[in-house]
Amino acid sequence: MSFKDMVANDNKAVFLNTSEFAGDLNVIYDGDTYEEIPIVLTGLKEQDKATTVRQGDHSQGIYLVTSILHCALEDLGGKQPEKGARIKIQDAPKSSFYREFYVAQSVVEMGMIRAELEELDE
Repeated sequence: MSFKDMVANDNKAVFLNTSEFAGDLNVIYDGDTYEEIPIVLTGLKEQDKATTVRQGDHSQGIYLVTSILHCALEDLGGKQPEKGARIKIQDAPKSSFYREFYVAQSVVEMGMIRAELEELDE
């Protein structure tokens, strides 16, 4: 067994373990729905949008929420989220509410997706 195989096994057995870190959530990306895939969504942070945009934008009361998504590439149908694309993630297991994000950046390393997501919130 290679090092990459061992890391892939550890990712599924530990990091994407729904009893430890991950949650089984539905994800809608590129017109497809991926049901109850183990994902880790971290860093739901708000920052004043006015600090992130150029002067002259009068969007007071709107905040930019940033998050990091981790999931297995194979669980997302082998699709790496593209910059600027929209992705919807179920708010909680069995919930009918989805949070909609824009992909700011994504990378795939050893079969795992790490995507930086942004959401506008009032």
